[in-house]
Amino acid sequence: MTWTTVCSIKDIPVLGSRRVARATGMDVALFRNASDEVFALLDRCPHKGGPLSQGIVFGRGVACPLHNWTIGLDSGQAQAPDEGCTPVFQVRVVDGSVQLLQEELDTHALDLAPPVAGPCAKHIPIAVG
Repeated sequence: MTWTTVCSIKDIPVLGSRRVARATGMDVALFRNASDEVFALLDRCPHKGGPLSQGIVFGRGVACPLHNWTIGLDSGQAQAPDEGCTPVFQVRVVDGSVQLLQEELDTHALDLAPPVAGPCAKHIPIAVG
């Protein structure tokens, strides 16, 4: 397994997030809670595709900014009565560096389409690199 350093833990605000762009697929959202635990989820709520990285972090959850669904940071599961799951990425912190598995960055959750805003919006691929 190859771990890739994506940022420093100091780059993620306490009770906040940071997005990690991938060569293919949607961004990964990194979250840091008040206990300095770091979590990684696909930056997409299972409900309507809201950007979880813009949500409010509390405890071990994040509230989606669109409809206030609570998503477990450790599991990606929506809190009942809501249902659904956001893909989780393995993450670790080594000497203050936040690391993700390169294989997951390259292959995990590539089949999920990014949300499209508005009834007339079109998805236009944007090259990252």
